[in-house]
Amino acid sequence: MVTRRWVIAGLMAGAAAPVLAEAPLTAPRPPARPGAPGAPLVRRAASGQAAVAAAGLGGQVGYLAVDAVTGDVVDALDPDVPLPPASTAKVITTLYAWERLGPSFRFGTRLMATGPVSGGQITGDLVLAGSGDPTLSTDVLAAMAADLRAAGVRSVSGRFLVNEGALPSLPQIDGDQPDHVGYNPSISGLNLNFNRVHFEWRRAGQGWDVAMDARSDLYVPPVRMARMTVVPRDLPVYTFAETGGIDTWTVASAALGKGGSRWLPVRQPGAYAGDVFHTLARAYGIDLPPPALVRSRPEGAVLVQAASKPLPAVLRDMLKFSTNLTAEVVGLTATGGGVKTLAASAGQMSGWAAQRFGRAGQFVDHSGLGSDSRVAPADMVAALVRAKDGPLPALLKPFALRDATGRGQTGGPVKVVAKTGTLNFVSGLSGYIAAPDGRSLVFTIYAADTARRDAVPLSEREQPAGGAAWAKRARSLQSRLIEGWAGLSG
Repeated sequence: MVTRRWVIAGLMAGAAAPVLAEAPLTAPRPPARPGAPGAPLVRRAASGQAAVAAAGLGGQVGYLAVDAVTGDVVDALDPDVPLPPASTAKVITTLYAWERLGPSFRFGTRLMATGPVSGGQITGDLVLAGSGDPTLSTDVLAAMAADLRAAGVRSVSGRFLVNEGALPSLPQIDGDQPDHVGYNPSISGLNLNFNRVHFEWRRAGQGWDVAMDARSDLYVPPVRMARMTVVPRDLPVYTFAETGGIDTWTVASAALGKGGSRWLPVRQPGAYAGDVFHTLARAYGIDLPPPALVRSRPEGAVLVQAASKPLPAVLRDMLKFSTNLTAEVVGLTATGGGVKTLAASAGQMSGWAAQRFGRAGQFVDHSGLGSDSRVAPADMVAALVRAKDGPLPALLKPFALRDATGRGQTGGPVKVVAKTGTLNFVSGLSGYIAAPDGRSLVFTIYAADTARRDAVPLSEREQPAGGAAWAKRARSLQSRLIEGWAGLSG
């Protein structure tokens, strides 16, 4: 059973190095004896049990809600059972990055010259060097090309080098996803447009015109390092292969219709960024040789540099839009050099969380996309309690409770900020509740039918049969539980 003793123990375990420089939120003292005056409330609400049964999710449901001030347990169901956290893992990644990098941290992207500029020409190499900025866009690269032109550069006597070695180069986050899903991109020290390329098609006579580009708000540069071929077939919809340094795609003609578009993942992010910058530079009258990738950054003078927004803004957008690439990049950056895989970096984050919060789950990445991560509701609540007086609540997105039809309700008496998490037949919600009676609660709800998830064929994992209905029931369950804890139902 989870008791107040557990909550205080979790708080004190990390007191030697408190997260976000915060002291323990409650003073340590022995818990009251069960049944004695002032004993902590442990309420396994009948309404909660009924809501779980009514949801009919199968698999496992676990949750924990505690009073943020007193540490009293409000309600719990199997709070120590580890379950897949899905994107609620980004809460831990946020705290990890904030402590390791600091709120003033910014990612930077540079254009460097290994020799002097003479008569409009770089006497040496031009280097596009990244630090991993997950928010780098075509518009930013275009502005850098314009600044390079304004600095007087017209050509390069040497090479155009692309340095992506600030982070490991990984072709994807999770190997158990379909090739074509944009939420499973590659990672490197250069990440452009969330490492996605825009594929567009239009009917033309008996066939289709197709285009691959790196469009942004202001520009639509064509891409040469990614190619698409329409193939007469029904299934599979997409196939992917790397052929001679080119991301080579095929698409089934039966899936295209008259026209449309979608974003596809890029598997060679450095080559993608170099390709796009090469095109933009030429548009600004700068003659560059073809891009060449290098892992080690050459020394040189910085001619142009661009910086991301400060870390709090990057993290806020990551939590709001649940961008997997951003989570992996900030997690890898927070871990520092020396790691070559997401699992190794996430393992260090797991150890950090255990030290800070007194307990922690086991993470295989920083985004929650990997199906092998496991976190118990009590693990996440320990972190949320410790972080409640820091920046985390202001970074989290408001969560609207849903009515019986699944529609979000706004303007109600219960205020919730939380991080959602959704995978196939996995759902999570972690955050803070401001109840109408003035209480502040901290909670985590996990639901997972892992057997059903594992049974979905790879080709159907983007939209598995029954997945949307299951997720809708899981979200309804979350609302019913929160209403009960906030005193809106029995």
